[in-house]
Amino acid sequence: MVSSSEKLSEVMKMVTFYLAGRRLKLDRSGQDLIEYALLAASISMAAGAFLPQWVGPTISAIFSKVTSCLVAGNG
Repeated sequence: MVSSSEKLSEVMKMVTFYLAGRRLKLDRSGQDLIEYALLAASISMAAGAFLPQWVGPTISAIFSKVTSCLVAGNG
């Protein structure tokens, strides 16, 4: 048989889980961050579509130089 304290403990866990879900549903504090991230992603995709083809290799070369400098600095 299950004791009453075990039943109470299980009910308390369920109530805690329910209340945490309600708080998560009502919390909108991270909404702005997500909207800004989506806006930044949209702008970067549009910029990538309209930039000339020579910009891609140039940016890649810059990142390659930065990476090699970082690797050389750690060695």
